[in-house]
Amino acid sequence: MSRIGKRNIKLDAGVEVKQEGETIKVKGPKGEITFKVHPEFEVIPSDGFINIRPNKEDKRGKLKALHGLYGSLLQNAVTGVTKGFSKKLLLVGVGYKAQMQGTKLVLALGYSHPVEFEAPEGITLVCADQTTIEISGIRKDVVGQVAAQIREARRPEPYKGKGVRYEGEVIKLKAGKTGKK
Repeated sequence: MSRIGKRNIKLDAGVEVKQEGETIKVKGPKGEITFKVHPEFEVIPSDGFINIRPNKEDKRGKLKALHGLYGSLLQNAVTGVTKGFSKKLLLVGVGYKAQMQGTKLVLALGYSHPVEFEAPEGITLVCADQTTIEISGIRKDVVGQVAAQIREARRPEPYKGKGVRYEGEVIKLKAGKTGKK
């Protein structure tokens, strides 16, 4: 049995978890998340907590790995529908700025043209100021993927550190060329 899969997941008020065959639906105040599981797993509710367990004993270890995976997916779904997830991106560099135009994020990143980014469904983009972008939503994987796609428009370069970076990310700068003496 997986240690991560064994953990009990606390359900807050207003959160419902249902299993219908291979599909698990988690519904809460912020929305609903649905994901599929292996047919050998079942959700077991118990007095304000929930757990996911395999139906049969596993001799080869395949279900053990999936047990931890599904335990993490269920935990992320419950957290997503109650609190949600968010990531912050910082724009570092002279003239680098971000602004919202309707639902589109428009970035000026030193290219000859602005970079436009349309947020997928369920994701909220907010520009607190011209150099900060906050990405939020109920699905942890989608929030991380959107943040990575925006960062990929201009990754931080190693000499001056200019580019789009995650909040708290440390960029190790390289030394530049030294002139002859």
